[in-house]
Amino acid sequence: MSRPTIRDVAERAGVSKSLVSLVLRGTGPVREQKRDAVLRAVRELGYRPNAAARSLSEQRTRTVGVLLDDLRNPWFVELLDGLNSLLHTAGLHMLLADARLNRRMGHDLAEPFLDLGVDGLVVVGTVPDAHGLGALALRMPVVVAGAREPRPPGVDVVAGDDELGARLATEHLLGLGHRRIAHLAGQGAVGALRRRGYEAAMRAHGAEPLVEPGDLTEEGGYRGTVRLLGRTERPTAVFAVNDMASVGALSAAGELGLRVPGDLSVAGYDNTGISRLRHVWLTTVDTAPYEAGRRTARCLLDRFERPEGEGRVHLAVPTLEVRGTTGPPGDGLRG
Repeated sequence: MSRPTIRDVAERAGVSKSLVSLVLRGTGPVREQKRDAVLRAVRELGYRPNAAARSLSEQRTRTVGVLLDDLRNPWFVELLDGLNSLLHTAGLHMLLADARLNRRMGHDLAEPFLDLGVDGLVVVGTVPDAHGLGALALRMPVVVAGAREPRPPGVDVVAGDDELGARLATEHLLGLGHRRIAHLAGQGAVGALRRRGYEAAMRAHGAEPLVEPGDLTEEGGYRGTVRLLGRTERPTAVFAVNDMASVGALSAAGELGLRVPGDLSVAGYDNTGISRLRHVWLTTVDTAPYEAGRRTARCLLDRFERPEGEGRVHLAVPTLEVRGTTGPPGDGLRG
């Protein structure tokens, strides 16, 4: 049995092929009676538009390339959920690529997307090549999400105010009475901004910053916390660069027999699903990753309509979610 065509739909509905096209694209004025007839014919015949033919006629593929810096990062996953929800509503499909894997294999990060003719590109996480991204922005709309590296002209950025968020977490710990607060730091521009916010808050309260380098992973948070807790004058609180590193810190405290928050307070960053697990219940900075994904999609859709113009930076205002991993320093641990 042959696949039904747009001509079959038009004949069943008693209308022209051009009117069927208008109904399927959702464009142009169509009388409700004729629209209903077309949609009924589509259902009865089981008609599905030919995506390849539509792409040729519209000169669009209705696909969006998404270059993801780290598939293991739960904040990115929640952002993708928000991004896809709005793109799907707009009739667009995501094509996902692992930037970290492509870098290891020496591949051009954007080449597969160019070959597939995507309509736009979303880069989630650290920008690998700002110059190359600027060249891409001359060919298609580009939006960067969750990164704060210098942006090329014509590229929109959606992120959170990382410096402010770090200050919120550090000031919360200071307000509880902690003075020996360590920071499990991260890499890239986001890590630098969170470290800057932490250090500014510590110095504003006359406390000495203590920074332990890390790599944004659970293992990095674990190893960094073991080193911190091995110090002669160990910290009473740890502020980690993200929730993953915080989970590592909680594991290290547990293995060393320390109570959280009685012996060690731990605060994270990102408010991912991990932080909301009942057995974790982490105090963390909320950056609303799902909404950041939807904001990214809106920026991209706006770029489709208005491709010219300078890129803009959209910073969300973070808030602090106080849960069960922070409290005042225990007896004998103040100061």
